[in-house]
Amino acid sequence: MNKRYFLQIYGCQMNASDSERVATILDNMGYDRAKTADLADLIVVVACSVKKAPIDRIMGKGHNWLARRKAGKLVTILTGCVLDDDLEIFEKRFDCILPIGDIGRLPQILQNECELELDSYFHINPNYNSSFQAQVPIMTGCNNFCSYCVVPYVRGKEVSRPAKEIINECKNLIKKGYKEITLLGQNVNSYSDSLVFPELLKEIDKIKGDYWLRFMSSHPKDFSNELIEVMKNGEHTTPHLHLPVQSGDKSILTAMNRKYTPQEYLEIIDQAKKEIPSLMISTDIIVGFPGESRTQFLNTLAMMEEVEYDMAYISQYSQRAKTEAADLVDDVSSSEKKRRDMELTEILKKTALSHNQQFIGQAVRVLVESCKKGKCFGKTRDFRTVEFKGPSDLIGEFVDVKIIDTNSWVMQGEFK
Repeated sequence: MNKRYFLQIYGCQMNASDSERVATILDNMGYDRAKTADLADLIVVVACSVKKAPIDRIMGKGHNWLARRKAGKLVTILTGCVLDDDLEIFEKRFDCILPIGDIGRLPQILQNECELELDSYFHINPNYNSSFQAQVPIMTGCNNFCSYCVVPYVRGKEVSRPAKEIINECKNLIKKGYKEITLLGQNVNSYSDSLVFPELLKEIDKIKGDYWLRFMSSHPKDFSNELIEVMKNGEHTTPHLHLPVQSGDKSILTAMNRKYTPQEYLEIIDQAKKEIPSLMISTDIIVGFPGESRTQFLNTLAMMEEVEYDMAYISQYSQRAKTEAADLVDDVSSSEKKRRDMELTEILKKTALSHNQQFIGQAVRVLVESCKKGKCFGKTRDFRTVEFKGPSDLIGEFVDVKIIDTNSWVMQGEFK
């Protein structure tokens, strides 16, 4: 019986994409995938140090696996985004800590005869987790050094994949019948190789097929009208823009080292809405950044009301080692952070509901992602979630669904 492995993934879509390359290596080594960690001989954790909560969870998992490791029944490996300060606490919890860029060394570490010689771990062909949705990393790293963020420290400087390599990967996916491709990067619109990002997006959009083309995540300081034009005119590009604002206050944005003003951000949003009226807009916001006064928070609240986001991923600030903000006094109480989070969420609920209600009575195209107990779930072209009754053989297919009801987060539909 072959040895079995289990992947424990934390963090962003980039980590999920990285895990597919880890799976390729282990599959090629003859390992089978275990359904649960308890059934595995090898556990690989793809970590995220961006927030403290995942680190705490990984610590707990590592402690739980200690007895099996000591008995020689389990090997554990840690990779992904890991701060140097976090490495120290993990050394006793894992048999090996491996930078994500070095995962090609896994066979050597596990003493398997198979060895990989790679210039970049991106040259490992991923074993995609889905047969119809694929996440394609176009770059890794970040040069922005936002004062609260550890990504530049754990991912390093920006490195863009060759445009030809990305385009070929997308061509192969579309040829295999993939319905949705998402281009990934810590800051996709700073991509630069033989093409800049709008040009890359345009070239991929030219590939013939029935598919949707998405991307995330963008930085406002690098956003361009050219990108809006490509999104507007593309046959496969989707009307969904995830553009993190983080704060609606000019002074807080300066303290965050975000390098744009609220007015500049709003000008991007206004232009995008003007050119693409059906645009669905999502964002990231941090509440309780050190020194954020009530008045400064109200500027973020005003931003929420003006933009009328369809979705927002709201985080309550927490200190992370190595970042510039770690030297600031975390002077906003936990209860106040929670209160501000809830205030923004209430606005989001209203705007999201209002936008979703416009679809009642309309038929929308949905890519079905999952079905369970007679209910199917999927996304529309503009990234809205739809639920409807249907058979499981619809998974991975485009279907037309009539919207009959909705709440803020999920539209209910009828499939015939």
